[in-house]
Amino acid sequence: QVRLVESGGGLAQTGGSLRLSCASSGIIFTINTMAWYRQAPGKQRELVAGITIGGSTDYQDSVKGRFTISRDNAKDTVYLQMDSLKPEDTAVYYCHINAGYFPHRYDYWGQGTQVTVSS
Repeated sequence: QVRLVESGGGLAQTGGSLRLSCASSGIIFTINTMAWYRQAPGKQRELVAGITIGGSTDYQDSVKGRFTISRDNAKDTVYLQMDSLKPEDTAVYYCHINAGYFPHRYDYWGQGTQVTVSS
């Protein structure tokens, strides 16, 4: 059974930091891209940051220079270090994992963790 367990969300003040973790287990295929998405109330889910199996990263413009995504392939875990937090970062954050290769490609989602940034 595949499990993605997220942790590290919570309440932070503007300018503060939080570190999210997403530990996966039960994935039998090669993990390709790992990513973090977020969804604010009344808005669509959006990509925050992604990291490939080779370590290449990509960020949404609004978080560049403030957030850092990393992964530990030995632990099948992805992290999101969030610094200089702003109230507009408030959202539910979801980790996403893409695994396998054609024709067996799979997408897995975490349950979400709330991040609230107070002004």
